[in-house]
This record gives sequence, C-alpha cells and structure tokens, in this order.
Amino acid sequence: MLEQKSFLITGKEEVAFHNRVDFCVGTGRMGLALQQEYQKQLQFVQKEIGFQHIRGHGLFSDDMAICQEYETGSGEKHTEYNFTYLDLVMDSYREAKLRPFLELGFMPSRLASGSQTIFYWKGNTTPPASYEAWCALVTATLSHLMERYGRDEVVQWPIEVWNEPNLPGFWENADMEEYFRLFRHTFFAVKALDSAFRVGGPAVCGVRDEFWIRSFLEFCAAEGIVPDFITRHHYTTDLPEHEGHYGYVNLSDPEEGFANLQTTRDIIDSFDRFRGLPIHLTEFNTSYIPNAPLHDTNQNAAYLALQLSRLGDMNESYSYWTFGDVFEEQGVPYTPFHGGFGLVANGVIPKPTFWTFRFFKELQGRGRCIHRSGELLVLEEKTGCYCGIAWNSARTRTGRTLLLSLTLPAAESGPYLLLTETVDEDTCNPLRLWHDMGEPASLSPRQLKLLREASRPFLSSRRIEAGEKVQCALELKEFAVVYFELYPVCQNSDRGYDYERAVGLR
Repeated sequence: MLEQKSFLITGKEEVAFHNRVDFCVGTGRMGLALQQEYQKQLQFVQKEIGFQHIRGHGLFSDDMAICQEYETGSGEKHTEYNFTYLDLVMDSYREAKLRPFLELGFMPSRLASGSQTIFYWKGNTTPPASYEAWCALVTATLSHLMERYGRDEVVQWPIEVWNEPNLPGFWENADMEEYFRLFRHTFFAVKALDSAFRVGGPAVCGVRDEFWIRSFLEFCAAEGIVPDFITRHHYTTDLPEHEGHYGYVNLSDPEEGFANLQTTRDIIDSFDRFRGLPIHLTEFNTSYIPNAPLHDTNQNAAYLALQLSRLGDMNESYSYWTFGDVFEEQGVPYTPFHGGFGLVANGVIPKPTFWTFRFFKELQGRGRCIHRSGELLVLEEKTGCYCGIAWNSARTRTGRTLLLSLTLPAAESGPYLLLTETVDEDTCNPLRLWHDMGEPASLSPRQLKLLREASRPFLSSRRIEAGEKVQCALELKEFAVVYFELYPVCQNSDRGYDYERAVGLR
C-alpha cells in the first residue's frame, strides 16, 4: 500500500522544535560500569551521539560498597564510607564526557528499615531506619565528590530523590507520606551542604501519576520547599504478555501519552510558586520491561522518532532508558537480541533506534525548524541548505509505504544534492540477520562482524535540478526512519574530468 503526502514549504514558517535529545541517557545500575562490555558500549554511544548526562539506579546499593560498618573493641558499631568503586565509576563517566544525573537510591542494607528488595541484584527499597544516618550518607558522598571533582563541577550534577516511589516494588507499600518524609530530609540536607545543588523528584511512573505530582507539590508548598525541577517517567505500551524469557507488548496511542505528559505541566503551572519549574523525564522508552523484543525492532525506531520530535514541547529533558544492554534487572540476558532497553545490543551492535537518536543529534544547532508534522521534520540552515528527518511510524503492521514529496525555496538555481541515510527493515536490521542465522545465543567472531555490518544505515545520494523551487521525494518503507540533507552543489571538476563519460553514460 502506497500513501503519498505532499508538503509545500515556503521557508517563511518558523515552528517550535525543542531538540534536547542529548541531555541525558539512562544506564543499568551504576556497579555495571565496572564491566568491560559496558564501557565499550558507552564509548561507542558517546563517540556517535555524545550525551551530556547519565542516570542510573543503585548508587547506594550494596554492590557499590559505599556504606560500611565496623565494630570497636568495646562492641560499639560505627558507620564508615568506602568510595573506591564510586571513584572508578565516576572517573569513567568523566572520561566519557558525561555528568551524572544522580539518583539517590537504593537503600544500603546496613541503613534499611526492612528487607524488601527489587531485581536480580536485590536493591533494597525500604525507608531508612534512621533519617539522620541516611542524610549523613548522602552528604558524605556529595562532599567526597566535590573534593574529588571540584565544587563548581559537582553542583552542576542534578540530584533526584529515589526512583518511582509510587510503585510498591520500588518503595515499600508505595507509601506517599514516607516518601515525602524522605524527600524533605534529603532536600534540606543537600541544600545545607551547598545551596547551589539542584534537587528534584518525585520520579513517578504511571500509576496515579497525576495524584502523586499534585500531592507532592502541595506537600512542598506546605513545607516551604521549592524543588529545582520535577521528574517523572514516560512509557508507551500496554501490559506485557509473557512467554518464556520475553514480554510481548502493544504500542499505545502516542497522542494519549503526550496528553498525559501535558497534565504534569498543567499541574505544576497551577501553583503560582512552582509555575515554570522544569520537567525532566528521567526515563522513557516504549516498553517498561527489559525483555520486550519490540525494543530491538525498526518499529521501535520509527515510533520513537515521533516521540523525539515532540517531547521537548513540555519537558526540559528526556532520558532514554538505556544506552546499552549490559543490564540485569531480571538477570543476565541469554542472547544478544533479547529485547533489552539499550540503544546498543551486547557485542556493540547498534539497534535501529540508535540511529533515530543519532539523526536527531545531527539536527542540533543546524538552523530553524520550518516544518514539523506527524512524519517529517525540516530545518533550514542560514546557508539556505536543508536537513531533516522523516519516519513511517505505526502501532501495528499496515504494509504502508510512505512517499513524501517536498517543495522548498531554492537558494540558487542549478544542481542540488539530496543525501539520505535510511534505516528500515531491509537496509539496517541486525535483528533480521540474527534471526536468519538461527538466533545464536553465542556469536562467533564472523557472526558478530556481519551483524555490525548489517546495523549501519544505507547512505544514498542523487542530483536534483532546481529553479526558484527545489523538489525532492523521500520513499519510506514500513517502519523506516530517514535522515536527509538537501543543498546546492558547487562543482569543482578537475581539468578534463567527465563523470558521465567515466561511468559510460555517454
């Protein structure tokens, strides 16, 4: 099925487009940063995209070994801190030109009031037995980081108090009043250490999110607290249907998701003292489970192109969960393609969604947005060149091929170059090749090499003759994402060189 759409763009339009694709990216728990494969994936992502911040769980979980205890000869127990692993992790982030977006959690077992844990790696999700001890841990950790990396640097690291306290798995009984208590103690402890720190919450996800955000702001107003930002999460699939190691999901209507995000903006702005507070989506993806095969597909890439085109409308930032597939919430994955959250599969194989992010990063600083629709973004540069992204997104298979015809003002008559990078199921689909190989759990060196080769966009070019207008067409197969550039060609042929004669055209 071919669907054609035509766009006449005058160049006089100026469309709001807030592209903050690179502000932050998620990671598994911080302790995973000590693994070699994790660092390989991170280096690849930073080289190709280059995020500014990184956020993950488990800063205070036992595998980071920060909170320790010793006993004196008289039997008295005392707390001490060990920052060995913290330094290694933070050094690696700084080397990758990343600033942490610090999520404070989970509870060290030595400080916990209970035994409830979450995930394969058993992060404790109970309140502290002593808020005094908790605040001492937080301020000691921040003080150490300021001493190591400099005060002026570390106060630029945003601080989020806990993760998803509205879900009982992440915060015992989803106890709202207890979370507010945690936030109050933590907020004032951090601000007492240095008022320049930016502190926010409540990092809610899904369940009763509007009630939680409104209640959180009412609590802050009553307590004289002005958070520096508000955080929440954003996922866009229904409940998974489980089969073996996997969860199969259906994509939700994106308009419903955008409308839900708008409620957070509206609630914040309904409070005079909080109006305009920035919102950070400290997690977003399609599915919220780390074993959803959807994550590895071209469909995921196309759906997220629409998300990236609009998430900046109401949010200061939006952090994709996660950059890579070294991730263990439900245990160590069995195969390289297991539906992990990551932009990059294990083996440093970029998934189609990786290129959606790379394409949006390419648009940053390139000019003003002159067109934005449900399948197309166009930017005009000061030089009269154009660049943009097109996508063919759908919640289910439709068999639709999308043909987009663009008419734009020409900066000059003569030849133009249309350069495209295409990601679709035929040109950039390592998942299909892996399936055709027999879905091997352990890749041979040759299989890994082939999968990496199959994971690159298809680069194509063609000449277009322009008069007062320049016209081009983009053909997008089902679930395709296409990055394009359109600009005048300055011909600089060497004496005697004739391309058409060289290739046998005359």
